[in-house]
Amino acid sequence: MIIDMHVHSDVSDDGMASVETYMKWLAKLRRHYRIDGVVFTEHRLFNHGADYEALAREYDILIFKGTEADTDCGHVLCYGMNDKIVREFDLKNVHLSGRELIQAMEETGGIGIPAHPGRRHIGLVEHLEKGYDIGKYLRAAEQLNGGSSRQENARAQQLVEERKLCGIGGSDAHFVSAVGKFMTEFKRPIRTMHDLVEQLYSGEYRPITLEEARITA
Repeated sequence: MIIDMHVHSDVSDDGMASVETYMKWLAKLRRHYRIDGVVFTEHRLFNHGADYEALAREYDILIFKGTEADTDCGHVLCYGMNDKIVREFDLKNVHLSGRELIQAMEETGGIGIPAHPGRRHIGLVEHLEKGYDIGKYLRAAEQLNGGSSRQENARAQQLVEERKLCGIGGSDAHFVSAVGKFMTEFKRPIRTMHDLVEQLYSGEYRPITLEEARITA
């Protein structure tokens, strides 16, 4: 299965399109590319009230919700958000402890994955170079990010290789034409967020480009 793991709708303060607008665009894109789902990782919030089940059925696509949190070691993509995390972490706080958030996500059944870690000034790589202690709960990092430069993605890949992490791909789309630029290919079927988190811990996935998802037959 192929999922874009990092997308922003207009629920995020800098998102430019609604979830439904993304679905309409993806319906056209999926005529030529395999895209099975997207995760809306909104900035500094978890959109509790949003129910995308009807849209998911209408467009025959998986639609998941996550969070992109701002932390003291860069941005962290959170999958498998839960009430305990929302209670204990003020997601509007741009100085959350990345180490504590990633640990808490794992301990409560989710997973925290650093976003665009190779990005200049704000990525995890630079924080690690300055001596940041990320702890023992780091399992994966966003290896391919659609908003990062080639050099920044190369730094992310180096982080993944040196620390023996798993790598995901995400478009970091803030407008519809960017969705799908980079995605993650999973070996096993995914139907729920629980399935997604389980697969993220399994390590049986890889980051891919949109072109790698092209339908050839």
